[in-house]
Amino acid sequence: MKGGLSGKTKLESVQEERDLGILIRSDLKSVSQCNKLAATARRVIGMVRRNFRHLDIDDFQVYKTYIRLHLEYCIQAWSPHLVKDIDVLENVQKAATTLVPKLRKYSYPVGLQKLGITTLKDRRERDDMIEVYKLINWKRTD
Repeated sequence: MKGGLSGKTKLESVQEERDLGILIRSDLKSVSQCNKLAATARRVIGMVRRNFRHLDIDDFQVYKTYIRLHLEYCIQAWSPHLVKDIDVLENVQKAATTLVPKLRKYSYPVGLQKLGITTLKDRRERDDMIEVYKLINWKRTD
């Protein structure tokens, strides 16, 4: 095959490609990325569970520091839009809330409220709105 502008080059077809740690599928679905990040976050939850015996609501900061960052890695580039992908990530956060024994008796929404956090979907929507606001109100300083 010839290269350059005058020749024709056949492009290789792949089902999935990794770029900057993000898995991108040819159909642009984020299922692989969601499953990968959920698995990583669940491993970190296991580590936290083994190393922190008695967490209370104040200690839940460990979730924000060590677990949530895995669930939101480069979220702007691959934000999940399928319900099953959103549920995969949300279930990890739900499992993380059980790290605090006092919250195990409450439902997931009540537990989030007691911890002072929102669902991951709500966080993504809020972040999207902030970015749109910045784009609309951006002023050049030339």
